[in-house]
Amino acid sequence: MTMNQQPGKIYRKRVADQILEDLRGQILSGALAHGAKLPSERELAARYGVSGPTIREAIRVLTAMGLVTSRNGSGSTVTAQSDTLIAVSIAAAVQFGKMDGRDVFGLLNVLNTYAVRLAAERATDEELVLVRQAAERTAALDSDGADQAAAELKNYFHVLARLSHHPLLIALCRFITEIQIGLAVELSGGKLERIAGTLYEARLEIVAALERRDADRAAELVEEYHQRVIERIRKQPTSRELNASDPGFSRLLASLLASQVSLDSDAGERV
Repeated sequence: MTMNQQPGKIYRKRVADQILEDLRGQILSGALAHGAKLPSERELAARYGVSGPTIREAIRVLTAMGLVTSRNGSGSTVTAQSDTLIAVSIAAAVQFGKMDGRDVFGLLNVLNTYAVRLAAERATDEELVLVRQAAERTAALDSDGADQAAAELKNYFHVLARLSHHPLLIALCRFITEIQIGLAVELSGGKLERIAGTLYEARLEIVAALERRDADRAAELVEEYHQRVIERIRKQPTSRELNASDPGFSRLLASLLASQVSLDSDAGERV
């Protein structure tokens, strides 16, 4: 870990904020890399010439931002990854804006439409083989267990997004796809085939359009796919109940988002 450089001069006004910004800057610049252990509270207090509670306040905010993970007895570890940062931001926006499924999934429609347009231009032939294989593995959603079905469907859309070769777009698509599929599983009572099981041919058609390098047709097919999925989600009995008693629907979305943020952070610690 590179914390040999001396911290900038710390003024007594809003001390915790200044320490927070100094540590945040080091994390985002890569000086404190993902997986690095922060110095102990006592060491940080000595470096900055402040008390322990001031350091704890700065670490608490960094944790809330998703930049570090703190565990009793093991200190604080940098967990700054683009997926986690995006997850925290989206979770906050959903909760603050009281968004419903149409808001979140409408955005996914736009993102995936853009992703396949880029994929039609940028994907290699080898990558197109991979996305076809991923699509073919979604054929048995009605016979796979709920977890396996969800995993195969997520993988298909993750591979599809990666073909765009656009890092920010890939991260956004990945996270919102996780939430959409998680919500579909939740609302269908674990019967994902009720929502996506009969759309196998539609997923293959998207791949076929990409193989022809037909960006317009691929985008059109993705939009049609999302419209069908959203309509099926809204028809689920639980979905109708939640829509009738919002913010229940918003709370379910926020819960799924928070769960995914936790999973991303835990995965980051294991890397």
